[in-house]
Amino acid sequence: MIKEFKEFALRGNVIDMAVGIIIGGAFGKLVTSLVNDLLMPLIGVLMGGVNFTALKIVLAEAELNAAGEVLKPEVAFMYGSFIQAVIDFLIIAFAIFMVIRTMNRMKKKEEAIEEAVAGPDEKELLTEIRDLLKEK
Repeated sequence: MIKEFKEFALRGNVIDMAVGIIIGGAFGKLVTSLVNDLLMPLIGVLMGGVNFTALKIVLAEAELNAAGEVLKPEVAFMYGSFIQAVIDFLIIAFAIFMVIRTMNRMKKKEEAIEEAVAGPDEKELLTEIRDLLKEK
């Protein structure tokens, strides 16, 4: 069983997947920071100073005692946080789309270059030799 697990864990696909997950997590943090720290403040200013994370519908007000301590926290429908999460998702999805698109274009160019440099394959060469011999 240990041998099977070792074979599974050290297979190339598993290692590639682990690297992808780690890079994806870091990429997610980067995009979240981009959204939260750069884009959302700009969008908020453009929309008249709206802070999306503060948007909510209060379902039940918080109960406070005489000293101002919270006895029962408020219950709120935090739709602003949801809007923020949707914007995060759209930006992450678009960024991933652009990365994959660029990689696919580079791969196509690389394949075209390899094909141009490689020249004819063995079958094509043999066919050319045969045709040349027929002509003589």
